[in-house]
Amino acid sequence: MAEKHKVFISYHHKNDQWAKNELLKLNKAYDIFIDGSVDTGDISDELSDEQIRRKIRDEYLRDSTVTILLVGTETKNRKHIDWELYSSMIDGVVNKKSGILVIQLPSTNPRHLYVTHGDLEKAIYPNTTWQTIATRAEFEQRHPFLPERIIDNLLKPEAKISVTSWGGLDAEKIRLLIDLTFNDKGKCEYDLSRPMRRYNS
Repeated sequence: MAEKHKVFISYHHKNDQWAKNELLKLNKAYDIFIDGSVDTGDISDELSDEQIRRKIRDEYLRDSTVTILLVGTETKNRKHIDWELYSSMIDGVVNKKSGILVIQLPSTNPRHLYVTHGDLEKAIYPNTTWQTIATRAEFEQRHPFLPERIIDNLLKPEAKISVTSWGGLDAEKIRLLIDLTFNDKGKCEYDLSRPMRRYNS
């Protein structure tokens, strides 16, 4: 059996809990990954922003190796998601950087994918025509619901972040995407220049 990776799932709890539930249901049936993500109520809302950031970084992301970002229509506006992404990208002494896989949910009506892990990843999407895009305007037009921090890193090929769609994913495709993301995480050079989001919008 292939090695299982510890995965942190980042998502908008209010809008997109259903997607995390479905992902965990698939995981329970097919034993794809080890879940290391935060559930609703795990972290008290009474804590300060800094305490929440610290708990996410030091307790939940500490030993995860892949972060899956579930993207719905409000994901990019959430400060906690931005903190989770930033913390996933940092290569610290204790908390090492993770590979990042983006899954666009049906609510975003996704029409475009972005692959960074080579021909094996492209094989998941037969009959797809691939185009190279290089400008922020093109990425924002194709992926209007992605967080700005993700767009920053799609502009940097060394970041190796793939963007896929919920539709058509099954256990084996998810397993392969997680494996590919994990395998390339050591090569990732993330753009961390954007300040962390301070407020929801």
